[in-house]
Amino acid sequence: MKKKSILTLIAIVGVALIFMFILQSNKSKNQAELAIVSEVNSEVAVRTAAVSHEQISGQFTANGTFLPQTQAQIASELGGQVISLEVQEGSQVRPGQVIARLATDKINVNLTNAKAVLNNAEATLQRYEAAFKTGGITAVQLDQARLQVENARAQYESASLSSGDTAIRSQVAGIVNRKMVEIGSVIGAGTPIVEVVDITSLKLRVEVDEAVVGNLEVGDTVTVLPSATSRTLEGQVTFIAPASNGALKFPVEITVDNASGQLRGGMYATARFNQNAAREVLTIPREAFVGSVSDNQVFVVKDGKAHLTTIRSGINHGGKVEVLEGLQAGDQVVTSGQINLLDQSAVRIIQ
Repeated sequence: MKKKSILTLIAIVGVALIFMFILQSNKSKNQAELAIVSEVNSEVAVRTAAVSHEQISGQFTANGTFLPQTQAQIASELGGQVISLEVQEGSQVRPGQVIARLATDKINVNLTNAKAVLNNAEATLQRYEAAFKTGGITAVQLDQARLQVENARAQYESASLSSGDTAIRSQVAGIVNRKMVEIGSVIGAGTPIVEVVDITSLKLRVEVDEAVVGNLEVGDTVTVLPSATSRTLEGQVTFIAPASNGALKFPVEITVDNASGQLRGGMYATARFNQNAAREVLTIPREAFVGSVSDNQVFVVKDGKAHLTTIRSGINHGGKVEVLEGLQAGDQVVTSGQINLLDQSAVRIIQ
């Protein structure tokens, strides 16, 4: 009986050991499978494109906004009450034209007082000159009387000029774009009365890359395509900024004739620059850039990993961007999936 119990115990222990071996084997297998799954899932799925040489036309475009040829605020040199406005919004004005008038009551009083002081000083000087001949006054007193006449004359001339300034005149030609005061308003010296703009010609202001600004010259002819019309215009480069705006972009102004008045300041347009003949350049898709093109960063896939790379870009040719430095033909750049990437992230390329 005792021997039978021992055999039973041995059998139970053996079964338990076999069961534990199976569990341990399954656990190791599951861990290995989880590791494989984890390794596969750690790879970020991305799409890529190859850096390649392409024949690119020498033509490139830049978008910008039209600015008036002249935009000026006409202000009063004096303070006072506005008693009349000679123009309205939309009125055509010419240089020297009166656009408003100020009340003259107070100014006329000042002018009258200045005239009276001058007359009195001149009369006093005449008496002093007569008295000086007879020895009634000294030379010093006569000199003081003459100085008083000079001061009074200066005050009178200043008051006369102020009297003439009550008529506020435009110094530029154009159209009244805004009226800033109303009749009856009391204004201070320097207060703008109206804004006058001249749109007989417009300036299209665009920004160009550093790679092309050196090929532009003042006087170059540029094709302009306003977004508001289907007409194609010709303009001339009239200004090229000597320094960039901080993002390696250089402001350029193109003057366009607008005698017809169809265009307005603030409208958008595209400038089409015609450069040299087609040339072979290294390009990548616009979508390859992390953030904006000006950030000059892309992910390059090498050995199954995405490497964040800083490059130097050139001209933007629509969907393609020229690469000046940082990449070679055949490099694979990520075009989709960058949002999930960090430098050195493992990737899996999908079609």
